[in-house]
Amino acid sequence: MRLTVAQALVRFLAQQYTERDGRRRRLIAATWGIFGHGNVAGIGQALLESGPREMPFLQGRNEQSMVHAAVGYARQCGRLSAHAVTTSIGPGATNLVTGAALATINRIPVLLLPGDSFATRPADPVLQQLEVPHAGDVTVNDTLRPVSRHFDRITRPEALIPAALQAMRVLTDPVQTGAVTLALPQDVQAEAHEWPPEFFAERVWGVRRPRPDRDELARAAEAVRGSARPLIVAGGGIRHSGAGAALAQFAEATGIPVASTQAGKGALPYDHPADVGGIGHTGTAAADELARGADLVIAAGTRLTDFTTASSTLFQNPAVRFLGLNLDPYDAHKLAARPLVCDARVGLEDLRDAAAGYRVDPGYESAYKEGKRSWEHLVDRAWAAPDEDAAPTQVQVLGLLDRIVGADDILINAAGSLPGDLHKLWRARAADQYHVEYGYSCMGYEIPAAIGTALAAPGRPVWALVGDGTYLMNPTELVTAVQEGVPIKVVILDNHGYASIGGLSGAVGGEGFGTAYRFRAQDGSYTGAPLPVDLAANAASLGMAVIRTRTIGDLRKALIEAREADRPTCVYAQTRTPDTVSGPPPAQAWWDVPVAETATRASANAAREEYDRQAAQRRRHL
Repeated sequence: MRLTVAQALVRFLAQQYTERDGRRRRLIAATWGIFGHGNVAGIGQALLESGPREMPFLQGRNEQSMVHAAVGYARQCGRLSAHAVTTSIGPGATNLVTGAALATINRIPVLLLPGDSFATRPADPVLQQLEVPHAGDVTVNDTLRPVSRHFDRITRPEALIPAALQAMRVLTDPVQTGAVTLALPQDVQAEAHEWPPEFFAERVWGVRRPRPDRDELARAAEAVRGSARPLIVAGGGIRHSGAGAALAQFAEATGIPVASTQAGKGALPYDHPADVGGIGHTGTAAADELARGADLVIAAGTRLTDFTTASSTLFQNPAVRFLGLNLDPYDAHKLAARPLVCDARVGLEDLRDAAAGYRVDPGYESAYKEGKRSWEHLVDRAWAAPDEDAAPTQVQVLGLLDRIVGADDILINAAGSLPGDLHKLWRARAADQYHVEYGYSCMGYEIPAAIGTALAAPGRPVWALVGDGTYLMNPTELVTAVQEGVPIKVVILDNHGYASIGGLSGAVGGEGFGTAYRFRAQDGSYTGAPLPVDLAANAASLGMAVIRTRTIGDLRKALIEAREADRPTCVYAQTRTPDTVSGPPPAQAWWDVPVAETATRASANAAREEYDRQAAQRRRHL
C-alpha cells in the first residue's frame, strides 16, 4: 500500500486500542493541531484525507494548551485513551515543552507529533533551523528529549514502523507513560513508501495489572500486623488503577485511616469513615497529626513529593517505617520503604487478604475520627458566608460551589493558592471529581484541561477554577470551547495579582515584591492603583457567556446559572482579602522554600530565623 509517511501514521494510529479488565478503548481518540509549513502538507494533509471518522481533528489556539487539553482527556479516561498533538517545526514545536513536562511528571499519556527540519537538507540552513556547529543533527525539537518518556526522529519512511510501535508501547505502559515524541521532518512526512498491510491491522495493547511478589507481600503483611498507628497515603496511582473500591475495602477491614495527596484526593469520598483528608503542607490537621505519630506509612500509588512529606519534616515518629505499594520500583523504594511492587488495585486486595484479622486499636480509630470531625467544623466556619451583600473571599467562593455541585461535577485547578485551599477544604464526592494538577502546578492548565476533560466526560459539569494571574497567562482555548460548543464553566477569581506567590513572598521575607497587578508609584515600585483590567470583558470578547458578580448573593445565583448552562460560561468574581473568620485554616505542616541567609531587611532576617527552626526538623528516613 503506497502512502506518505504522514498518511501511514494517521492510518496506523486509528487502529490502536487498549484493553484492561476486559474493556477495550481506542488509544488515540483524536488529534489536536495547529498547522504551519512544518506539518501542513504532511500530517495536515493526511488528517484531511482521513476524515473525522478515521481520525477526529480538534483545532487549538496555543500549542502548550493543546497538550494540556490532551492531558485532561487522558486523565479523565484513566490513561486508557489519549490524544495526539501536531505542530509545525520552530516555535510551534518548542511551545510543546511545558505541556510535555507536565504530562511526563504526572505520568499521563500524550503523543506529540512536531514537524522537524528537513532530513534531506536541501538548503542549509532552512527557515527555523537551529545551527549547532558541533552537531549537525540537532534541531529545536531536541528540547523535548528531557521532558519526553520516549523520543524518536523519523528520518526515513521505513523507520516509522518500529518507531510507531515503540511509541504505542510506552503510551500504554502504566509505569513508563508520559509524553511520547515522534519528531517528523517535514520532507519525510510527505514522502511516499510502500507499506506492508500488517502495519495497519487492528492492534490491542493490554494494560497490565502486575500482582505483588509473594515474598514482598508476606513482608508487607508482617509490617501491617506489627503496626499500632498505621496510616495510608493514597496517591494518583489509586486513581489511575481504578483502585478506589479496593482501598475502601482495605480501610474498612483494617480500620487504617487514609490521607490523600493532591493526585489521590477523592480516592475515598470525603464522608467515608476512614478518610482524613489531604496530607502534607496543604493537608488537614487530622491527617498531619496522624502522620507525625504514625509508626507505619503505607505509601500507595504516590511519588512522595515535598508537599506530601512536608519537605521531609512530617513523619516524626522515631520508629516510623514505610511500605511502598507502587507499580514503579523507583517510587516503591522511596524513604527506604519496604517495596510492594504491583498494581494498586490488586496489591490492596492481596494485602487485605494477607493481613486478614488485623485491625487497629479502637482508641486509635476513635481518635482519628474525632480529629476528622473537628476539621470539618473548621471547614464549615471557613466557608460560612452570612453577609449576602459582601464581596466573597476565595474560600467562600469554594464554599458556595460546594453547596451546588453533585457527584457528577468535576473541578479543575493547577496553580496559585487555590490548590492549597482545595486540598485542605474540598469535600470530594466521587473518585474523579477532584482534578488538581499539582505534579507540575502549571499556570494556564485549567481552561484547556477542562475542555479535554469535558470531551472525555460529555454531559458532566466541568469547572475550571482560575485566578486572574493564571487567566492572563493562557485564556486562548476559550475560543476552542466556544467553537466546539463544550459547555465548560470557568470561574475567574480576581484578586489583582499573583496573590499566592505574594503571600509566600511575604512569608519568606520577599515583602510581596513584584507580585501585585498595580501601576508604578512615584518611587518606581508596583504599589500604585490596581490596573484597570477587565477580565470579564476579555472572556466575553472571546465568545464566552459571562456573568459578573460582586457580592456573595450575586455569586450564588451565578454559579447555579452557570451549572445549568448549555454553552461555555464564565463567572467573574472579585474577591476580598480573607480575614480571621472567613480565611482558610493555616498550613498544618511546613514546606521548604529557602530564605536568604543574610539580608539587610528585617523581614528577611525574621523569615530566616523561622526557616532555620523548621529546617532543623528534617529527617533522612533510612
